[in-house]
Amino acid sequence: MLSYASPLQKRAVAFVDPRPGGGSLLDNAGSGGGEPLNVIISGLSSRAVLTDSGFLNFARSLGLSTECLGLHLGGPQSANLGDGHGAVNQTTELRADFGNAVLGTCLESLAGGNHLRMYRQNGPTANTGALFLAVSHEENLADNHTISPDGYDVGRDELVSTATAGQTSFGGVKYTTTSQSITGLLPVGSAGINHGIAIDGVVKLLTVTIV
Repeated sequence: MLSYASPLQKRAVAFVDPRPGGGSLLDNAGSGGGEPLNVIISGLSSRAVLTDSGFLNFARSLGLSTECLGLHLGGPQSANLGDGHGAVNQTTELRADFGNAVLGTCLESLAGGNHLRMYRQNGPTANTGALFLAVSHEENLADNHTISPDGYDVGRDELVSTATAGQTSFGGVKYTTTSQSITGLLPVGSAGINHGIAIDGVVKLLTVTIV
């Protein structure tokens, strides 16, 4: 059963809906539109998964890693998760690593692939620890590295499919992941979405357990 909480509740919950706290499930892409925060890593996941290093290790078990040689073109995007912090820049940005967690993301920059931005809900009015992800699939360099057609839904589904297909592992840590679909948090269609790309409005809630 999905665990929601009002901003004043202090018990462990999956996440708090950002909207009552003035937030949104769309980040600010700086172009008049937003990227959908279409995956949430539940605050009920194993606590180590919700740390910066723990999330990176889990993401590497899904085939994503830090950007090529630590380099990034373009500024960070921000999101307001309704937790009392207001708009906060992304905590991290990861890309498909094609099986090489050290240098593989250099290939994603050329060939395209899955990509995510992570934001943490940890403010004074909603300190859930949940991680909100803006996941997308990008085109290759020849197509200016833009989001693929239907790239938000495609990127989300690719990440979730990998996470839930069976046990994943990296660096000696093993994970099992369950998924739940949530509607009503995001709009359906292209209005307000970065690049005018339509979305189906579904958010995937993942609960990740270290085994």
